[in-house]
Amino acid sequence: MTRARRTDDDPYARRAEVFPALDADMMARVLSYGAEEIVTKGIHLFHRGDRRADFFLVLDGKIGIFRPDESNPRSDHLVKVHQRGEFTGELDHLSARAPLVDALVLERANVLRVKPADLRRMLSREPDIAEIVIRAFILRRMGFLHRGEAGITLLGPAHAAATLRIERFLIRNGYPLKLVDPADPSAAKVMAAFGLEPGDLPAVITADHLILRNPGTAELADRLGLTEQFDPEEVWDVAVIGAGPAGLAAATYAASEGLKTVVIEALGPGGQAGTSSRIENYLGFPTGISGQALAGRAQVQAQRFGARIAVSRMAVELDCSRSPLRLGLEDGQMLAASSVVIATGARYRRLSAKGFDEYEAAGVHYAATAMEATLCKGMHVVVVGGGNSAGQAAVFLSRHVEHVHVLVRKSGLKETMSDYLVQRIAVSPHISLHPFCEIIELSGDTVLRRIFWRDLRTGAVTEVPCGALFVMIGADPNTGWLPDCIARDARGFVLTGRDAAGRPLGSPYATQQAGVYAVGDVRAGSVKRVASGVGEGSVVMQDIHRFLEGDTR
Repeated sequence: MTRARRTDDDPYARRAEVFPALDADMMARVLSYGAEEIVTKGIHLFHRGDRRADFFLVLDGKIGIFRPDESNPRSDHLVKVHQRGEFTGELDHLSARAPLVDALVLERANVLRVKPADLRRMLSREPDIAEIVIRAFILRRMGFLHRGEAGITLLGPAHAAATLRIERFLIRNGYPLKLVDPADPSAAKVMAAFGLEPGDLPAVITADHLILRNPGTAELADRLGLTEQFDPEEVWDVAVIGAGPAGLAAATYAASEGLKTVVIEALGPGGQAGTSSRIENYLGFPTGISGQALAGRAQVQAQRFGARIAVSRMAVELDCSRSPLRLGLEDGQMLAASSVVIATGARYRRLSAKGFDEYEAAGVHYAATAMEATLCKGMHVVVVGGGNSAGQAAVFLSRHVEHVHVLVRKSGLKETMSDYLVQRIAVSPHISLHPFCEIIELSGDTVLRRIFWRDLRTGAVTEVPCGALFVMIGADPNTGWLPDCIARDARGFVLTGRDAAGRPLGSPYATQQAGVYAVGDVRAGSVKRVASGVGEGSVVMQDIHRFLEGDTR
């Protein structure tokens, strides 16, 4: 199979929004944020792979935007010719990551060069211009994602664990990719052209035709320009650990209020919510929104105000003995921060069933998104869990697979799941609910083929041919990396709001360590909902402001 990342329609059909031209008034206002330059034909304004590329507004002349031509490694494909009033850039210009395209002067031109810091200042101060620019940036990236252009080719078995690991990482970070399964007729030609053997797979072929054989996540992120390098002497006002809803809300409010903000994230934005197929009870989205889309929008918001988001590196150390606080990353980098917000969320719980470890990366899933739905098309699948995440997964998958079996250990779903999901499951002919049941065994060959479950009342065992198991039975807090200066309860959730003697700390999100706060699912006593996480992440900023101004509690 060959699979490119798809959306429902091609964003490039909205040409006027993808490539808008600013009017004379807007152009005049943008002039105050940059410097005019005369550039001659043949000059590159930026190259693919450059970090922190400048933003260019065309005042006169023509600027060509080029992406790699996948069919011919020696040539580029012209995406767009920018003329008067039009501007360069896409989402990488907000994130300071390596851009996916080249900008080449096609004829002598007069351009306005705007530096990254000045671009963020402009987007903050000129809301009408910001609306046009940011919409264009988003649609340009969506166009690449939709067509699988300007990114990488991922060559590997679609169901293989290593292939899925790479694909999930790129999708979570909004990076364009085209997946080519070695069973596809076109794969042999690609493998021969790049000297690849079956033992090399999965392999990543970058836009510049660099070959990465089964790269680790950190190596891949480094090669694609997704990671950050930090000056250990630079002091951040706020360091947010985790880019789920709570962390992204904290980062957005911190950056929008002028605080120098960095977010440290191991995988990609969204946390557990980012893997949800559809969130239907989040305020403001009456038709629902996917967790990935919500996370992507939140990330753009945070970056618009200047927050730096560093992915693929986990925080592994917090030194509470120094001021400013020091954070250590798994690659050995150190960051200094005046305040720290712990928003690391939780990790998925696993089953103890026989064969679970063997198929955890070859048929077992902890998320139900479009990617998993494609993998499971036409199959019977099993969803384990009675919460909203399990219900959302079951309803979503029922539109793509042959049949969904929902297993719970209790008598039903009403105690643990929202009523609208309970009702949809009850009336769907493609979903069966199995109460008082537990998974006891998984089996298959290289991938999952069969699932066995047991009725807790009778002991009867049921075997079902099944290609995928979705495990949604809750999570445990990601707090194993925290030092003893951060108090936790018996389950590992971070204790906030009171000191060791039980006295109030002045903030419901403050830990016993001055300057360290916890929000979202990782915090003991929090409500495990997207909306509450966003609320906590936004509200904690007023407490951090007080702390930074010298009022420690």
